[in-house]
Amino acid sequence: MGGFFGVASQQDCVFDLFFGIDYHSHLGTRRGGMAVYGEDGFNRSIHNIENAPFRTKFDKDIHEMKGFLGIGCISDYEPQPLIVRSHHGTYALTTVSKINNVEELTRKLFDNGHSHFLEMSGGDINATELVASLINQKENLIDGISYALEEVDGSISLLLMNQNGIYAARDKYGRTPISIGRKENAFCAAFENFAYKNLGYTDYKELGAGEVVVITPKNCITLVNPNPNMKICTFLWVYYGYPSSSYEGVSVEQMRYHCGAKMAQRDNVKPDIVAGVPDSGIAHAIGYANESGIPFSRPFIKYTPTWPRSFMPTIQSQRNLIAKMKLLAVDDLIRDKSLLLIDDSIVRGTQLRETTEFLYQSGAKEVHIRPACPPLLYGCKYLNFSRSSSEMDLITRRVIARLENGNVTDEVLKEYADPDSEKHERMVEEIRKELNFTSLRFNRLDDMLDAVGIDKCKLCTYCWDGRE
Repeated sequence: MGGFFGVASQQDCVFDLFFGIDYHSHLGTRRGGMAVYGEDGFNRSIHNIENAPFRTKFDKDIHEMKGFLGIGCISDYEPQPLIVRSHHGTYALTTVSKINNVEELTRKLFDNGHSHFLEMSGGDINATELVASLINQKENLIDGISYALEEVDGSISLLLMNQNGIYAARDKYGRTPISIGRKENAFCAAFENFAYKNLGYTDYKELGAGEVVVITPKNCITLVNPNPNMKICTFLWVYYGYPSSSYEGVSVEQMRYHCGAKMAQRDNVKPDIVAGVPDSGIAHAIGYANESGIPFSRPFIKYTPTWPRSFMPTIQSQRNLIAKMKLLAVDDLIRDKSLLLIDDSIVRGTQLRETTEFLYQSGAKEVHIRPACPPLLYGCKYLNFSRSSSEMDLITRRVIARLENGNVTDEVLKEYADPDSEKHERMVEEIRKELNFTSLRFNRLDDMLDAVGIDKCKLCTYCWDGRE
């Protein structure tokens, strides 16, 4: 998906910028970038981080870059930040986005006299360059940013830096977050609010949906007021977010405890132990264990010293092998045991099936699977959760297509989304058999939303129920 960080300081900002970006490394695996502005103007560095973590690749750069303003990112796809020269002057830009109407926007820009885009490898247009082109359609910067947010079908949040400060703009429906931190003589903007805590910043505010602010070393000024139509991604709490983060005032770790407790309240199996798939399933499992009284244990451990998340190949078969190789069994906690295993979700099902087989081969007697969210029935239109081009990659859609002889309509999907329907039960049973689980029960959408604890109309649930 990706994440970003920006700093406006009266002193050199590079130290804070470097570590603030690094704290977003869990959100992306492809590229990292930094751009600063100081007495010598703009300076930028971008590196590939597929085979080494952000800190390793940028360690040399931080000793050479100086500036009192800086932005940077961890990107799952396009190289950024970009340095753009336009009638607005020169600025640096970084985005977190998913743009569904690239072709439409490109045609519109060409019709308005835009000359060209630089293609990336594979022929795609750099999404951040496209956003810059949208911003440049308007006479002033604020109108340009607002225009870009409005024109994009999907989602976009951004940081734009020029000599005046750093402009932070949150997606018009707030699908991704931006938090502002403050300390003496400095302000910062971050996707993850925990990223600035150890750097001495305290929480200043969270931007509302569609809000645009500018931060300088001395203040944070709202330029475009937020709108009331919030639709933040619920999956931020279930999976994406780092445990120490919070969104809309709701702790990620605490939400996962609540989520696990909700699942335990509806369950009737009595395993020997409860475990979470490292790392995102662990907090859900702790919540389940605390509520049920069944002991929490770690029957397998993720080997992290030489398997950083920043290396993840794009070939699916290699991804599956890497995921399997990371997990090391603790034989005494598996052999002859009945295990209840919680993962954040089931997408394709491949990795969880292999994990289950791995547990059986290690001597497990039973493996009960409890995903922390409902069945994923729709590919996300708003975040780059997956680079998959087909919803048929979802195990739910393949099973439903089989059960319905290929006649999969929106009405049919609504029936399968209902956890109290017979069709839902049939789908779950088919998935259980295909993946060889002892039992399978998904979390319910209503319970998961209750675990978040904010107004349900402010939460995006599209991937589970298809509701915009």
